[in-house]
Amino acid sequence: QVQLVESGGGLAQPGGSLRLSCAASGRTLSSYVMGWFRQAPGKEREFVARINWSGGRTDYAASVKGRFTIYRDNAKNTVYLQMNSLKPEDTAVYYCAKSSSYTSDYNGFGSWGQGTQVTVSS
Repeated sequence: QVQLVESGGGLAQPGGSLRLSCAASGRTLSSYVMGWFRQAPGKEREFVARINWSGGRTDYAASVKGRFTIYRDNAKNTVYLQMNSLKPEDTAVYYCAKSSSYTSDYNGFGSWGQGTQVTVSS
């Protein structure tokens, strides 16, 4: 069983940057698609980014494309989300999860971490 732990959240100013990490224990992530999702208060959980097992294919939500970068280090069993040019509307709890298929539907993901809070405010 894989346990995922997110970290790296915090308070950032608009235009600033944060890097989130998703570290796995219990099993290697190298054979899984990994995804980042976020959930703002009162809103549904939404897809942010996904990456295939090798890191050679990535996709992003339109709202973050060009600002966020997902990448992985399978040797460290960790997936990252580099977030640049942050906006107040990026404020949410960010979650990582794994999937056996290249999907953006959160129902296709499992082993959710506990999430890390990102707040973008001046």
